[in-house]
Parts: sequence; structure tokens; C-alpha cells
Amino acid sequence: MCGIIGYVGKSEVLPILINGLKKLEYRGYDSTGIAVRNSIDNPIVIKSNGKIDKLIHKINNKNIEAHTGIGHTRWATHGKPSLYNAHPHHSDDYNVIGCHNGIIENYQELKEKLLNNGYSFYSETDSEILIKLIDYYCKKYKHGPVDAINKTVVRARGSYAIAIMFKDYPDQIWFAKKGSPLIVGKGVDGYYLASDITALTDYSKSVYYVEDYECGVIKEDSVTFYDLNGDIVEKQPITINPEHLLVDKGNYPHYMIKEIEEQPSVIEKTINKYVKDNNIDFKLPTDILKSVEEIYIYACGSAYHAGLSAGYMIEELTGINVRVEIASEFRYRNYNMNKKGLAIIISQSGETKDTYEALVKCKNNGIKTLSIVNVKRSVIARESDYNIYTEAGPEISVATTKAYSCQLIVLYLFAILLAKEKHDIDNDKYNLYLNEIKEIPNKVSSILANKEKVQKLANILVAKHDIFFIGRGIDYALCKEASLKLKEITYIHSEAYPAGELKHGTISLIQDGVAVIAIITSPSIYEKTISNMIEVKSRDGSIIAIATNNYNVDDCSKYQIYIPNIIDYFASSIAIIPLQLLAYYI
Repeated sequence: MCGIIGYVGKSEVLPILINGLKKLEYRGYDSTGIAVRNSIDNPIVIKSNGKIDKLIHKINNKNIEAHTGIGHTRWATHGKPSLYNAHPHHSDDYNVIGCHNGIIENYQELKEKLLNNGYSFYSETDSEILIKLIDYYCKKYKHGPVDAINKTVVRARGSYAIAIMFKDYPDQIWFAKKGSPLIVGKGVDGYYLASDITALTDYSKSVYYVEDYECGVIKEDSVTFYDLNGDIVEKQPITINPEHLLVDKGNYPHYMIKEIEEQPSVIEKTINKYVKDNNIDFKLPTDILKSVEEIYIYACGSAYHAGLSAGYMIEELTGINVRVEIASEFRYRNYNMNKKGLAIIISQSGETKDTYEALVKCKNNGIKTLSIVNVKRSVIARESDYNIYTEAGPEISVATTKAYSCQLIVLYLFAILLAKEKHDIDNDKYNLYLNEIKEIPNKVSSILANKEKVQKLANILVAKHDIFFIGRGIDYALCKEASLKLKEITYIHSEAYPAGELKHGTISLIQDGVAVIAIITSPSIYEKTISNMIEVKSRDGSIIAIATNNYNVDDCSKYQIYIPNIIDYFASSIAIIPLQLLAYYI
């Protein structure tokens, strides 16, 4: 995940680039850089390791006046974090300067081609290769930027969002996209380019979404889009959703804790959007639900974990087979898919590359697709047959919290609606489940109002080097999400295991003082999980139990966090809250 910002207009470009990079820093903070170019001065490229404050210090020591420029904040994927690998990159003679988000898969082949044509390389990145390939086609054919960019993107395999400045077009920024988000903003004093709408909210009230395989150019007073044939594509701007204007931290120290605290309100908002007069309405054709014979769920990261929880629930309520798979793995699998199946595609951003590729594969196999996304007009939403939008609002923290919780709510409601349409549950069960879901915001609020025990536990666990999570069924799906939160926020090694698998090798990792967090919310597997906790205790492991109030786990655990009682299908929505807080406080 990296961030791109660009501007052409009447205003000074540097404050705009800096402000945009600050808004995008959550997308990457290994290194940052800017490049400016105008018709008077030579191009200026300034880069810095680390966070944007270091870049600002470098810029403040220079006297720069310009009205055209691009900036980038990097999360290293190809080449280690370093000054040389930082963006923007440039051709040997600075004819082409550009930023790139994404991954070029055939970079070795392209690099070899360029080496054979006299190019040299100063970085380890695939991005430098992409920029120099544009330069190569620009000089070889001399047909201008559209031709050079289109020849490049046809030759390069992988994903990209690129912002480019050409020597012969000093007051223009060119761009292209495939698989990585890119947005053009229209302002009162110029045009803007960004990888995320949050970077544009201070300047633009309307935006254009760049589609895959499109390129284009922004000037001070216009934007033009082209297709792969070089023909102009007509587009209309879309008004920015007002909620995207509210993306500051407010009085919170970090976005993560702000978004954890927002969960009761966004969960309630998601419920109220789709539940009216005790009826669930997703605006889905009834025949789709009644005729579905199999369900496929594809997602990455936390969205995949939400899908795992849903898989257990759908199978138990309806008896329909559910296959939940990591999207990046599904791309390389070949198995027969039931033409009467439904593929559920889950993504917070709606732009996740591997998840999008899974969507395309399903459509190519003739499978109907339903997306669950948080961002309207995202590529996954646009390409799916049906959409359900979560109401999480903009999520800035890299470690998703509120979007995951809203995904769970939508999946619960979908499972209940499906069971009702299939006549697998009666009206009493249907109403019972809906009433329980409506109580989730209040139960989440009650946990957030009493954080002291979680904070004390964080002080104990902060010194640990290894933390394991164990659970069964839906609890195991939750373990995977809790483990992911912990490792991505704290950098503590963490693993999630099905509790019943401990005896198959994993138990050898449990030694004196090793922390094991056990999750117990389901009555059907309560006794089994308790047995596994005793097993850990016998190895001198330090057991932390997350359990609903109707269980007493004091005797088999060293520390306990009790959560409000709830039907076990929905327990993930409650139990995840102290685990999110635990990761944050550690």
C-alpha cells in the first residue's frame, strides 16, 4: 500500500503535496518524496527515508516555486526501504519522472530489455523499470505520452497506478491505472490526482474515478481520459460523499482508537440501513436467494476472517455448502463451480487487487457475484452483479476495526435472510436473531466503557515475544482476526490455532510463561475448549480467557475478560472488541 498525490494549477504546489502526503501517510511510511517541474526551472526531486517530517525538513531548506508536482509515500514491497528506492523515480536524463503504486510481475523481463537498450538502474524497484519503459517508448516512437503510456501498460504485467511528468509537457501530469486505485479531483484553482479520496477532500468537491487500462492528463483547467486505442473517453465528475470530509483524528491520539470507538455508531448505522420494520432488505432479487445451491466467499486479510465466521453460520442455518477461500489463493486454483452458486466478494476498499481478480474469475466462470464493500463506486462494486455497502465510513487506520465489524453485521443479516427465503428458519427464529443483532451496538458500547482490565492485561503482555490464540468453530475464525490485529500492530509474533489441533505438534511450543488467549463463546464446544485450556495449563502456559458471562473460566485461566452474553453466531462482534483494544494498548 502506497500513496500518490499530484497537482497542476494556479496555487503553489508544495503545500498541496505536503498536505496530501500527510493524509496518505497511513498508506505507507517507509519513505516519502516529491518532484516538481515547470517551464522555467529544471526538475527538482527530493526524497527522504522514514516519515514525512524528514521530507518537510529537507524541503524547508530549499527555495522552490512551482505549480506542477507529484508526491509519494511508500510502503516497501519491491526493494527495501531506502533513499534510492524511494519515489518519485526518473529516467536517466530526467525526461520522465513518475510515482507508481502496485507490483510489476514481469519486471525482470522488462529490465533485461531496457539494459539491452542502454539503460542503467539506481534502485531495486520495479517502479523505476516502469518509468524507464515509458521513457523508452516515448523516445523510440516519438508519438507523445498517450502512445508511450499505452505501449508500456500493454507490455507490463501486474498492477499499477502511475503519475508521470514529461520534460516536454512541464505543466501537465499524466496518469494511468490498472488494479490500483487512482482518482482525479476537480478544484477551483486546478486539478488534482490521488490514490485515495482522503487526500483530495480539502480541495475538491467532485472527483473522476480512473478505470483500469485508462490513461489521461491533468492540466490547470482540464482533465482528459484516453482508452488503450488512444481515443478520448468522456466522463462526468461524481460529488464526494460528505462523510469523506470528516477524516481527521479529532481529540484521539491515533486513528485506530478513534475507529474502535466509532464501532457502536457505525454498526447501528449498518443495521438501520438494511433492517426496516423487522425486515431485512438488501434489494437483492428473491429468486437469487431461493435458487442458490452453493456459496463461495473470497476475500483477503480481515475480510477473509469475516467470511470465515459467515461460512460457519450460513452452513448451520441453511445446510448450504460454503467454501471460504483467500482470494490470492483462489486465483491459482481450478475446481468446478456450481453455476447456481453465488460468489460473495468482501473488501473494505473495494479495490483489493487479489480480491478483484477473484471477482473476475468468478464472472468468467458464469457465477453470480455479490460484493460487500465499504466504498461506493470502487472497482469491485462497479463490476459485481449485486452490491451490499457497509456503513463504516472512511477507515484510515491500516489495521481495520470498524469495517470488519460492519462486514460481520452484513454477513449475519445475509445469512438470516437466506435462511428465511430457504424456509430453514421460522418467523420466531428470524425475529429472535434480528432482535439479538439490534442489541450488538449497546453491548459493544458496554465493553468500550470499561477498558481498564484490557489496559492492565496489555501491560502484562507487552513483554511477550510469542502469543497464541486458540478456539473452535466461529471462535477459531475470530482467533485468526485477533492474531492478525496483534501482529500487525505490535510486531509480536502471534499465531491462531484450532484448539483441537494443539496436540498435533503445536503443544510443543507451549512452555513456561508463553501466553495463550482462549476464546469461548459457543455452548456446543465449551467443554472441548476447556479441555484444551487445561492442556495448556499443564505445560505452564499463561492462559487468558475471553468468554461470555454465562461461563466460569476462572479455574482454568490466569486472566479473564468476560463479555456480554449473546447468541453464539454473533459472538465475534462482541469478543473482537477487547481483542482490538488489547492490540492497540500493547
